[in-house]
Amino acid sequence: MIKIGKKVTQFVLAVVPGDTRVRLDAIKSLKGGTYAGFAPPERAEELAASVVGTVLPFAIDPRLELIADPAIKEHDEIFFNAARLDRSIGLRTEDYIRLANPRFELIAQRV
Repeated sequence: MIKIGKKVTQFVLAVVPGDTRVRLDAIKSLKGGTYAGFAPPERAEELAASVVGTVLPFAIDPRLELIADPAIKEHDEIFFNAARLDRSIGLRTEDYIRLANPRFELIAQRV
């Protein structure tokens, strides 16, 4: 969730490798925001059309901007939960990029 001034709120779905964390400051800067944080769980679930923890790396809702860190390209496959916590899906990274068409920006930080 990015606040731009007091009246504008935008939402970003950030995709980063599993051994990194999202750099909220980088996303805030990219969007010209005054605040960046995680959306409340109920808003995240509404925008993602799934329960927190099972969010797909696809921006299905047009109110979400999909931003991925270029480091995902270092992996042949990406793995993610798909609306379930007990099952994961693997997808070739090149197929993910073709299907999702994310904006690539440096938004990941190694943990």
